[in-house]
Amino acid sequence: MSIKIENLTHIYMKNSPFEKKALDDVSLELNDGEFIALIGHTGSGKSTLIQHLNGLLKPNSGKIIIDEKDILKKGVKLSEVRKKVGLVFQYPEYQLFEETIEKDIAFGPKNLGLDDDEILKRVKRAMKMVGLDYEEYRNKSPFDLSGGQKRRVAIAGVVAMEPKILILDEPTAGLDPKGRDEILGQIKELHKDYNMTIILVSHSMEDVAKVADRVIVMSKGKCILDGQPKEVFKEIDTLENVGLAAPQVTYLVKELRNKGMDIPEEIFTVNQAKEAILKIIASSKNVGL
Repeated sequence: MSIKIENLTHIYMKNSPFEKKALDDVSLELNDGEFIALIGHTGSGKSTLIQHLNGLLKPNSGKIIIDEKDILKKGVKLSEVRKKVGLVFQYPEYQLFEETIEKDIAFGPKNLGLDDDEILKRVKRAMKMVGLDYEEYRNKSPFDLSGGQKRRVAIAGVVAMEPKILILDEPTAGLDPKGRDEILGQIKELHKDYNMTIILVSHSMEDVAKVADRVIVMSKGKCILDGQPKEVFKEIDTLENVGLAAPQVTYLVKELRNKGMDIPEEIFTVNQAKEAILKIIASSKNVGL
């Protein structure tokens, strides 16, 4: 399912002393099955942008076309749009409220008017997709879980509605490194196994480098970079000028290259760096750093 954004502008508190242009003539095309990372400093417009994609916010001007339909036109049912575009807010575990995990995940499908058999099927499938065993976890209280497990339950609640597009706003915020890696791993599996279009909002370059196929960088309501991670992370000066940075390993690789090591420039994860360095060591007994 593709998304086409045309000349989107959103102004908060227009014609007041507190007027702020959050989106400034944004145009983007997001293709079916892509794993996109949307990154930017606080206030860059990334969260405002994603809230337009399922109709939570309406722009001052512009179009949002999902599956060839302009969702801003009169007569378009936003409830139908939200079945296709699932949005997981930052700290979604704060929205858990049912007494058991099964009931919490079933809440969304129930509101779609599905029968009990279909709801159960979706709950089981969603729990499996986020790495939670149904029999082990179904009757547990979501409030007895770790932070990472709560996050999984909250994501499963959206996944159970079976959207074609899954948007996640800072899904690893506040988690420890183990919890972050687990959530990112599950999101990557979702993308791989179910060919969902995934839009991951983040300011963590390390997270983005691990999972995304395409990176869009926002600053002051505009998209300033758009491309594959290896292309975007080369633009270190541009990233630093807008309060971001390339993944830390990118700086290490740059320093090693400056010192004469023949290591590929297009490295942006620790595993890539590890493999490249081991390869160099294996091919030469005396490596001068």
